Amino acid sequence: MMTVNEAFRKFKSRLELNDKEQANASARHTEVRDYLDTKFAIERSFLTGSYARHTKTKPLKDIDIFFVLKKSGKDYRSMAPSVILGDFYDALVEKYGKAAVRKQGRSINVDFGVVVDADDNTDYRVMSVDAVPAYAAAEDYEIPDADKGAWIKTNPETHAEKATAAHQAYSSEWKGLVRMVKYWNNNPRHGDDKPVKPSFLIEVMALQCLYGDWQGRFDYEIQAFFATLADRILEAWPDPAGLGPPISDGMDAKQKQRARTLLQTASREASIAIDHARQGRNGEALKAWRALFGPKFPLS
Repeated sequence: MMTVNEAFRKFKSRLELNDKEQANASARHTEVRDYLDTKFAIERSFLTGSYARHTKTKPLKDIDIFFVLKKSGKDYRSMAPSVILGDFYDALVEKYGKAAVRKQGRSINVDFGVVVDADDNTDYRVMSVDAVPAYAAAEDYEIPDADKGAWIKTNPETHAEKATAAHQAYSSEWKGLVRMVKYWNNNPRHGDDKPVKPSFLIEVMALQCLYGDWQGRFDYEIQAFFATLADRILEAWPDPAGLGPPISDGMDAKQKQRARTLLQTASREASIAIDHARQGRNGEALKAWRALFGPKFPLS
């Protein structure tokens, strides 16, 4: 039987994208990018979000694509954010159909109809992408926020730089731990409402909550990570780029309290799993970790 640390190594590997998944993701986002190039005056497009930062977990969905619009084209920047989002929506409906396209606060989601099996597998296919309209603003970008009725500043390139620095400072284990907690956040046991929203908030908090030196034990590191997230989830967490609204604005006070409760529960369950291993009950420890995270955590 594998040790707990060996199981975590395998779990970490299972959450990383393989060649088939990367190829499918590339084909899908290229398809969307090429299509929208025919509909709008786009200066350039590029991948952003957790996929580009290598903190995306599985099942693979919601790959973010930034579409930087030419300022010489239609002046969407002087209009309400809902206008460009509406036009992106209409264009994508024309290609993919109304059932597959959904408006979101800052992007348009395209669902490719991929079904997830009981083991969180998608036959190596990406489930969806998010198309994000944007304008360049000096070194940063402005994107529409329909919920706020305003254009907000952001810089995904700064986000990526901070993630890379944190990963290197943590013996190249930072992104793996972030993916694990994001996978926990997707666990169906929580129902349709994820504990932490947006999932990017986990990554933002990890920039401060995962610090010091890597100690070499996944079980202790992840238990401490859950505990620290629970202790600090009620705080305000600003945009790491120092531009847009706080990332923690994605949850109200009630949702934050729920997230805190579930993170505390996760920390306690992790402690129980650690105690199983300490008492020589390795099989029970693996089962406890599997129950905490979901089917991607291996039992053998």
